[in-house]
Amino acid sequence: MNLFYTPHIHTGQAILAEEEARHCVQVLRHRPGDAVRVVDGRGGFYEGVLEQAGKRECVIRIEREWQEWGRRPYRLHLAVAPTKSIDRFEWFLEKAVEIGVDEISPLLCEHSERRQLRVDRLQKVALSAMKQSLKAYLPEVNELRSFSQFLRELEGDGQRFIAHCREGEKASLKDNYRPGSDVIILVGPEGDFSEEEIRQAGEAGFEPVHLGESRLRTETAGVVACHTIYLLNS
Repeated sequence: MNLFYTPHIHTGQAILAEEEARHCVQVLRHRPGDAVRVVDGRGGFYEGVLEQAGKRECVIRIEREWQEWGRRPYRLHLAVAPTKSIDRFEWFLEKAVEIGVDEISPLLCEHSERRQLRVDRLQKVALSAMKQSLKAYLPEVNELRSFSQFLRELEGDGQRFIAHCREGEKASLKDNYRPGSDVIILVGPEGDFSEEEIRQAGEAGFEPVHLGESRLRTETAGVVACHTIYLLNS
């Protein structure tokens, strides 16, 4: 089952913009009269019939719809320092979206090796992963922000955890997370969070946790954290 994405759904019609229309007509070879499925990125899942098939725009007549398709009982926000290799960070993003995440915030930390990002590219990765995994919610991918700015601007309730590799007593994420709770998890760069960043996170209400006995790469830690929350809510 192929999914198409458009936020433009109203009065029983869905309009595919140029990029999605080109994929529909030129790649998948859909023609008028074909049955198609569409998501709006806000939890809406639609089945309809292709009425107009153009390379720049497609028009779909909606016949059935479901709201809050695949809605989870929790909200997961992952704040992760991008890896030096952008391919690894994009891999993390893809897998996190496939598993289930609501918001991703790239962090610029003291030990970060990557200090620039193309957020438009990351948003395309997230969109592709949403469609591939048959989801109807498009995660929010934020601009790169400094660690301190992220903490200053952070809003919302829920549990807060920071996964770091420093010595000291840390509980496991799986034992401290309460299923059904909204949660924010911080994952540091290859060189880990600095002592000052860990201190600031503690003052902002973040509890230190570990993700298991192995020392994990940044992108692996992000996926493990995401999957742990998913399993505990299953």
